Amino acid sequence: MELLVAIIIGVLTCCAVFLILRARTFAVMLGLTMLSYAVNLFIFASGGLKMGAGAVLKATADYADPLPQALVLTAIVIGFAMTAFLVVLSIRARADLGNDHVDGKLPVAKNTRQGASS
Repeated sequence: MELLVAIIIGVLTCCAVFLILRARTFAVMLGLTMLSYAVNLFIFASGGLKMGAGAVLKATADYADPLPQALVLTAIVIGFAMTAFLVVLSIRARADLGNDHVDGKLPVAKNTRQGASS
């Protein structure tokens, strides 16, 4: 079970880093969201993966650690707010600049000659 969770966290992180390094704002938003999912899963798994453990103390002899659960809940709320802010920011950048590139500049094609009129 731990190996499966570690592989999922690694795949989410790799895909998130790939998307964050793209030049489009939508891909960057998806990458940041995936990275927050990976971090949430990592924090949640750091509390220990226990099957059938009680969420309340003294309900059973073995209980789950409530601190990672509280941290993940807080991180979900912060991640949602960050995603909403990035959506508004990308819409505004698209409206002001006319494109959705991160730096606001369209990439120049390698095959075109600059300065030539046709």
